[in-house]
Parts: sequence; structure tokens; C-alpha cells
Amino acid sequence: MPAYHSSFMTYDSMVGNMAVLPFKTQFRGPAPIMTSKDTDIIDEALYYFKANVFFRTYEIKSEADRVLIYITLYITECLKRLQKCSNKNQGLQEMYALAISKFDIPGEPSFPLNSVYARPMNANEADAMRQYLQQLRQETGVRVCDKVFSGDDGKPSKWWLCFSKKKFMDKSLSGPGQ
Repeated sequence: MPAYHSSFMTYDSMVGNMAVLPFKTQFRGPAPIMTSKDTDIIDEALYYFKANVFFRTYEIKSEADRVLIYITLYITECLKRLQKCSNKNQGLQEMYALAISKFDIPGEPSFPLNSVYARPMNANEADAMRQYLQQLRQETGVRVCDKVFSGDDGKPSKWWLCFSKKKFMDKSLSGPGQ
């Protein structure tokens, strides 16, 4: 069975070789804000996460797939952090801290998928990429936390946290041992 790919084939701009896709968010950043109730790239990544996380290879069919890959890797990082949280408020604080912490972007030596992503051509593009990824990280963290703590009892869902040890494409956004 092949991996699931992004259905977003049209986009207005790119940063590096990633599509800058609109999504529903309350966080400021370079991504266009989606006002409709349609599925956005983060919804798509969450929907396909449990199936895609098992794949060791992933064929990139569009620039939107690179965004999907990054979000899938980031969801795994979120789940690792949420394992330590006992309630949704603690989880939201942890997701915010993770989203704004220093992270590597494509082109930096410690970024795990430099072979898949193009490095920014200049400092302005690097700044735009960092802002776009941070905006994605902030919104993804909130949505993952909503999924993990969706039950009435306020406890984390074991059906989400069980995926925290999986490595999509055998890669991780965090360094070894983290």
C-alpha cells in the first residue's frame, strides 16, 4: 500500500522548495489564513499521520508533500512531549514551548532531511522559512493537543500516544537521545 500524499496541488508561493499553503490559525506568520471550514494541510497531516508514520520511504509528488513530511515529523515530536503531560493545560503549555524553541531549518547541518529540502537562497528566505515553520509548529501543536486530550475524562489518549516512539522515514526532528 502506498503512502498518502497531499491533495493540495495549487499554492501561491514557495519558500525553499516547500509550498506556502493557507491554513486555519490564530498565530501570526507568513502563511495565508484560511477562513473556510475546508480541510487544510494540518488537518490532512493529522488525518494521515497514523498511516504514514509506518513508512520508511516516501515519494515526494509535490511541494505540498514536503510540508506534509515536516508536519508528520513534528507531530511525532509533539507526541513525545505530550507523554509527560497529565492534562490539556499542561499539554498546551508544553506545545507552545516546543513550537517557539530553537529549531533547525533546511540547509542547517543538523536538519535531518537536507537531501529532501532546498536550502534558503538568502537570509530573507531563511527568515521567511523559519517564520512559516514556526507558524506551522504552533498551530500543529494546538491541534495535536486537542486530539490527544479529546476525551471527557481529561486524560491523554493512549491511541495517540502509542505513536510517540514511531519514526517516520526513520528520521526525527530532535537530535539523538532527545
